[in-house]
Amino acid sequence: MMQNYTHIIWDWNGTLLDDVAWCIKRMNIMLQKRGLPTLDSVEAYHNVFGFPVIDYYRRVGFDFDKEPFETLAIEFIEMYHDKNSDVTLFPNAKEILDEIRQNNIPQIILSASELGNLQEQMRPFCIDKYFDEILGIPDIYATSKIDLGKAYIKRTRPQKAVLIGDTTHDKEVADVLGIDCILIANGHQSKKTLLSTNAVVVDNIIDIKNVL
Repeated sequence: MMQNYTHIIWDWNGTLLDDVAWCIKRMNIMLQKRGLPTLDSVEAYHNVFGFPVIDYYRRVGFDFDKEPFETLAIEFIEMYHDKNSDVTLFPNAKEILDEIRQNNIPQIILSASELGNLQEQMRPFCIDKYFDEILGIPDIYATSKIDLGKAYIKRTRPQKAVLIGDTTHDKEVADVLGIDCILIANGHQSKKTLLSTNAVVVDNIIDIKNVL
């Protein structure tokens, strides 16, 4: 197992962190506050979520002529990082991380989350020991992590790396970086959407064992 790759690059939200239900709850509070239709299921969320996040906000119904995206994004992030958050790691996430570490394969996190928020969110799970680097973007607007990834690849020049994520954006990032991609279909986008990228798609994080 795991002899094919010299470096494993992980996405965070929806890949290691099971936060889909929490994101839907927070977004529905914002939509309800403005009299907009709420997302009544994970399927409804999957139908509108995507990157860049600004387009997702448009699709759920926000009017940027009334409120700028930046204001809405700040409101969401403040609610998302509520101290009463009930998000957890996906079952078996630590098992997979530990097994990769035992194989002496470097692991990093590459996230479109703001770095400070990312580090704070990771802290309760005590998983820093698994990662050589934790890379997050410098603001809260979840634009893209491509530049971060490019800089990492240029600096480390891995012989063979794979990016593991849960969205089409992860496949886009992997393509730009010139590395393989594995997508997990229990995060922020549906399996059907992920399969359209022609990436390797698995149902759960435990299935990563079968494709690394």
